[in-house]
Amino acid sequence: MLSAIEKDIISGAEKKMQDAVAFLEASLKDYRVGKANPSVFNKVLVNYYGTMTPIPQVGAVSAPDAKTLVIQPWDRSLIPAVEKAIIDSNIGLTPSNNGEVIRCTVPALTEERRKDLVKKAKGEGENAKVVIRNTRRDAMDALKKAQKAGTISEDAEKEAEDEVQKVTDKKVKEIDALVAAKEKDILTV
Repeated sequence: MLSAIEKDIISGAEKKMQDAVAFLEASLKDYRVGKANPSVFNKVLVNYYGTMTPIPQVGAVSAPDAKTLVIQPWDRSLIPAVEKAIIDSNIGLTPSNNGEVIRCTVPALTEERRKDLVKKAKGEGENAKVVIRNTRRDAMDALKKAQKAGTISEDAEKEAEDEVQKVTDKKVKEIDALVAAKEKDILTV
């Protein structure tokens, strides 16, 4: 049976590990894989009356089909600023407008670009694993300190270390699954 100290250390480590997985998941969503995905505009900032604001906050962003993204700014006077922001963001999209909406056609990815994206996704997955391993090390150190201080027994320390390792293994498998799914998505033509 784990004590409150051990549970706190384990739950703190598990939360940090889950944050690393969530961060990886969010960053992989921003990959442009040849399909129209409105989230590519989440980090594109437009000058909205002197304040740099993400495009989804100044207009409706939608994907009417697999190759087109449409932005309908709530204020039509923003159309030139939104177009400039898209061009300056270097996300590989060219905007065109009809006075009411901005359309961006998503170009097909080249084989070389797909391989680069896969390599980048694997690198981000590896970075997330490093965060998880560092969190595991910190939790193990905290357990050792608690045992040396006499707050927990040696058996309890070993039991808690096993629990931390189980959480670590689970999170590493989640990362591997996320990266594998994104790799499959990128390589699907």
